[in-house]
Amino acid sequence: MPLVRISLKEGKPESYRRALGKGVHTALLEEAKIPIGDEFQLITEHDGAGLVYGADYLDIHRDDDVVFIQITLNEGRSAEVKQALYARIAELLAEDPGVRRENVLISLLEVPKENWSFGNGEAQYA
Repeated sequence: MPLVRISLKEGKPESYRRALGKGVHTALLEEAKIPIGDEFQLITEHDGAGLVYGADYLDIHRDDDVVFIQITLNEGRSAEVKQALYARIAELLAEDPGVRRENVLISLLEVPKENWSFGNGEAQYA
């Protein structure tokens, strides 16, 4: 169960935001092997003051088209799977909607399965 948060600078069209979500979800299906239908995303836009980033951190040049992607999902995937996921997200977002790979910042948070409730006040995976 991934919960995906995507943050970007305000002003992009709906088609751009939808392409971001689609690319991240496709990569999760392919590389993290999440179940079909397991799609939960929050896509938020921020003004210039609400999106702070190190423009050249680790010698990677970012600009105002930077996209922050935070993925919370069940723990247990290998470092190789995570690396493949990051690479696939950057590849898909470069293809559509055209985000520079340098502008794709990804943070992965792993949690135990019992930390989720999908509704009804139940821990379905516990």
